[in-house]
Amino acid sequence: MKNRLRKPTHPGVIIRDDYLEPLSLSVTALAERLGVSRKHLSNVINEKVGVTPDMALRLSRAFNTTPDLWLNLQRNHDLWVAEHSDTGWDKVTKVPGLGDAQAEH
Repeated sequence: MKNRLRKPTHPGVIIRDDYLEPLSLSVTALAERLGVSRKHLSNVINEKVGVTPDMALRLSRAFNTTPDLWLNLQRNHDLWVAEHSDTGWDKVTKVPGLGDAQAEH
């Protein structure tokens, strides 16, 4: 994934740009419909927190999508951020004795 230059879109941006704005929904109205606090939804929309499995279920029900859509958006975003962070993960080496088949699991 490191060859991808542009950071994948955070699901909060999708909520804002593809649902809130076109449907003229306020954060408060959507939060009430989802059964979450306005603050929590605002944090998702402003990319301060990610979409959890619970939130993915709520969004999928509200917007007639699948939970996988929201979780995959979040996963792609999180992986890109992690791969482009200098945490030392890229210096980790394989554990000796593992074959290629074992390394895939």
